[in-house]
Amino acid sequence: MPHSSDWVFIDTAAALDSFCSELQQQLQTQPWLALDTEFMREKTYYPQLCLLQVGTADSIACVDPLALDDLTPLLDIIYDSRYTKIFHAAHQDLEIFYHLKQTIPSPLFDTQIAAPLLGHPTQAGYAALVQDVLGITLNKGHARTDWSRRPLSEAQLNYAADDVRYLGQVYIKLQQQLAAEGRLDWLNDDFARLADPARYECEPALAWKRIRASKRMRGKALAITRALAAWRETRAREKNRPRNWILRDDTLCDLAQLAPQTRADLKQVRSLSDKQLDQIDTELLPLIRAAIAQPVEKTAPQQRPQRPSPQQEALIEAMMAVVHIQALHNNMHPSTLASRKDIEKWLLLRPADSPLMSGWRRTMIGDILNNLLEGKCALQVCDQSLSLVQT
Repeated sequence: MPHSSDWVFIDTAAALDSFCSELQQQLQTQPWLALDTEFMREKTYYPQLCLLQVGTADSIACVDPLALDDLTPLLDIIYDSRYTKIFHAAHQDLEIFYHLKQTIPSPLFDTQIAAPLLGHPTQAGYAALVQDVLGITLNKGHARTDWSRRPLSEAQLNYAADDVRYLGQVYIKLQQQLAAEGRLDWLNDDFARLADPARYECEPALAWKRIRASKRMRGKALAITRALAAWRETRAREKNRPRNWILRDDTLCDLAQLAPQTRADLKQVRSLSDKQLDQIDTELLPLIRAAIAQPVEKTAPQQRPQRPSPQQEALIEAMMAVVHIQALHNNMHPSTLASRKDIEKWLLLRPADSPLMSGWRRTMIGDILNNLLEGKCALQVCDQSLSLVQT
């Protein structure tokens, strides 16, 4: 069995029970867990959990869910609301937990979301953040491992253990710095959105929104796209196969545009193979006919910004200058506050869901940009330095 001086590999129920007993004791003094997962989903609809890494200030475990019939003792601890669950780039990990329990463990702390509030790059990778915060260089040599294959080597497990070995230390440093800057509460909205179960469930009726080409469709083509996407989502779940194994996006869109109503029509769809035709023709044709028979739904044209005028371009540049000033004054990267795309979209469309007008960004930049547009503040150059002044 692989082994190390600072982590344990758990593949028996007895070992899991023993580790969970130790965890309960450790969490009394430091109530947080560092978590990471290794999974595969190239051949499945649902991600296949292959390894679950758990770290505290005192111990690290690599838990093998492929060898264990029941993870309940560990899941009970992970879902205990007394303990903070620490992740880096948590979305895919949380999707796995959602499918395990149909809910998300909380409270959460995502180091990738938190780090930019302290001047680290947005979307920073785990290894880069460990290097920046702790000065430790990680070995990423097993990034392409097939985690479903057994046995796992000591080198593979050591690599996996690294993903939680330093995560707790990064969390502690970030938390202390955020508290000192008065920014810890800024993350509440971000973490609440991360813990929303709706983020991890794709309803078949809404599956068409994942298809990029659907944004350009109207009328019957859109009705067919919705029907076929819902059918594909349901079929993919039932068979636990990737969506595109059931029907590729391009084939689905071809069917929507061509609207075949007979098997002979289906044969004219070049992207639909003979094998697929034989497997699904009796299901597709009724769906397409039913979609065509529906009354045409009047859809409002998608709101898209026009190309900014020269005056608007100048205003966008001024707004971006404000973003840079605010970022500089607050030791943050400008992209953490707002991108040029955010600025342009907000100026031209004023969408209600703009990130500039929610949470801490509203206070940090959104309200200030509003003041600029309303003439309540202005940009000023003094001694080759750009600043904001009240008017």
